[in-house]
Amino acid sequence: MVTETDLELDDGRVLHVYDTGAPDGGDHLTVFWHHGTPNIGAPPEPLFPAAERLGLRWVSYDRPGYGGSTPLPGRDIASAAACVSAVADALGIGRFAVMGHSGGAPHALACGALLPDRVLGVVGVAGMAPFDAEGLDWFAGMAPSGVASLRAASEGREAKERYETSGADYDPEFTPADHAALSGTWSWLNKVVGAAVEDGPGALIDDDLAYVAPWGFEPRRVRVPVLLVHGGRDRVVPAAHGEWLARRCPSAELWPRPDDGHISVLGSAESALEWLRTRTG
Repeated sequence: MVTETDLELDDGRVLHVYDTGAPDGGDHLTVFWHHGTPNIGAPPEPLFPAAERLGLRWVSYDRPGYGGSTPLPGRDIASAAACVSAVADALGIGRFAVMGHSGGAPHALACGALLPDRVLGVVGVAGMAPFDAEGLDWFAGMAPSGVASLRAASEGREAKERYETSGADYDPEFTPADHAALSGTWSWLNKVVGAAVEDGPGALIDDDLAYVAPWGFEPRRVRVPVLLVHGGRDRVVPAAHGEWLARRCPSAELWPRPDDGHISVLGSAESALEWLRTRTG
């Protein structure tokens, strides 16, 4: 069962929070879920059975502008650390792990870098590298529509807003394995995407602007255990991004999945949770 609450922050903004609660019996580990773009922050239902087996508590929130959370124009990736810290304080959670998929993965890394006394471990699945990543051809291997969307973001808010209202189609070039996952176990993603765009593209725009701006932290600052999982056929975030991050994060382990795309790589998420449970006790 997921409990939803609204947390009022010191500046008057609201974060909409989700919490599965602590599992019955024994020690448990809280894992903060960081959602992709565009999603709301509901924790990943396909991983609930694994979480129950492993003694995990899911906590998450709608990033500002999504769902029930107040927009925060100009937010950067680093701002996720303050959001997570506020939610953890409100729920009386001291230490925790973080996990993110796609656009959620950089936000999870931000928590690892900026909350070193609280974060026990990080899992990033199909996550991107910083836009200014040295030695990385950031757009290489990305689907053309993704390139167009993020290039517009790199030109500033006005250009990105103009792009989003232009009627341009977005084709992530999902693989057959991706489509199978979206029709099966990970059909849940269709629900959280739909809810995220009900009120327009504002939060998506804020996300994309943050991805191509300075993140507010350096990946090399993440010293806790990090697992990066990336599909070799991913055209949304090419595998070179995961490889770059694995070279820059001192404690990172990379699980390449050559035959997976951006969605089917989530088939490895249960194993990643097992890895996280082992590394964090």
